[in-house]
Formats: sequence, structure tokens, C-alpha cells
Amino acid sequence: MKTIAIIQARMGSTRLPEKILKPLGHLDVLTYVTCRCKQIVGVEQVIVATSTLPQDDVIEEWCDEHNVTCFRGSEDDVLSRYVECAKQYEPDYVMRVTSDCPFVDYEMASEIVTLLGNNPKDIVLLEGKLPRGLAVELISYASLLKIDEAGHESRHREHVTYYAYEFAEQFNGITYKVPNNRRAPAFRITLDTDDDYSLIQAVAEHFNDPLISSVEVINYLRSNPQLANLNAHIEQKPVN
Repeated sequence: MKTIAIIQARMGSTRLPEKILKPLGHLDVLTYVTCRCKQIVGVEQVIVATSTLPQDDVIEEWCDEHNVTCFRGSEDDVLSRYVECAKQYEPDYVMRVTSDCPFVDYEMASEIVTLLGNNPKDIVLLEGKLPRGLAVELISYASLLKIDEAGHESRHREHVTYYAYEFAEQFNGITYKVPNNRRAPAFRITLDTDDDYSLIQAVAEHFNDPLISSVEVINYLRSNPQLANLNAHIEQKPVN
């Protein structure tokens, strides 16, 4: 089973521009994300997929400097960016990762790859709610091509796998049960706003380890509710 991880990344965030290259300790957000993705057992290739806009040239430069493979495609049609990137590798499965999640759970992602390797299906469905910012999505390349052909609404093009959840009856999924020690949906461990950044900076400074277990991050927030409340009021942008 050939699995690749594609990290979608761009500089043009509306709420927090250039967020993915903001510093975290002596590193930066994108370094955290790529380092953690490279730890996922069963993933053969990690690619950063950005847009062809000039403002994203700096991401390609970052990739060259850090020896990370870069692909460039459409800014708004993120689904086509994934498909065109994946075509170069002809994988069996594609893992979707977003670059604004510096503590993405590579340990859980490894278990998800193993689950699908032992039970080949179209997509992995999570049972149990995680903090925002830890999850990955794993979908077959064949299903990604199917979505690309069938998904014409803007929400399908922007959110890559959204069609598979909206029309779940068209796909054969397998369920991964989120471990109890990760079920903390009240926490935001993602980067959309300045308050998110304050929380993530504090976590990064406390551990000073880009490969710290996501479970340790959750436990730290549980033990420090004042820190966890920094971004508790932030609402996720709705899917249109």
C-alpha cells in the first residue's frame, strides 16, 4: 500500500496572514507540521502543496531550504491541487493535512494508516471528537479522483474530501475509534487567529520539542485551563 501525505499550505490566510511561517520557538509552524508528518509510519512521501500565486513563492523557497518536496497548483481549487499533486506519485492512498496544525497527531495517523492497510476501504471515518487541529484525513486515490469528477460545488473544491462526507453512501468507509485520551473537542490546537497563536506559542515554548506527543499537549491544556481558554471563544469558519 503506497501512501503519501499532502500538506496544503498558503500564505494568504484572511484572519492571520503568513501564519504557517510564524515562529514557534527556534523553528516555525510549517517545520512542526512537516517534521510530524515525516514520523507517520507507512507514509512514503510528504509533499507541501501550495498555490502558483507569487505570494506563495516563499513557501517553495522554504521547501527548497528544508529539503521538502513542493508542488504548486490552484489556490482556490484545492481539490484539483491535491489531484494534480497525487498524480505524480500514483499512490493507493492520500493523506490530507493542513499546514495550520503544528501538533497534528502523527501517532494516531500511523494507527489510521495501519488500519486501512489491514482493511482496504475508500476512506477512514473517525468515531469520537478530537481537539481541532490534531486530525488527518486518509482517502483512497481512486476516491479522490471520483470526488474530483463529481464534486462541482465550491465547498467540494475548497475542502477536498467534503464530498465524501456529504455523500457518504457513495463510499465504503472504515471507522477508527479515537482513543479516550484524545477526546477533548473543547480544545483548539490549530492556528487561525492571534489568540490561537498565543496558545500554540505557549505550548511550543513549554515542551520545546516539535515531536511531542499530541496526548501530552492535550494533558498540558487540561492541567492549564487558563491557557486553554485563550482561544476557546474562536468559532470555526463555516463551510459554504
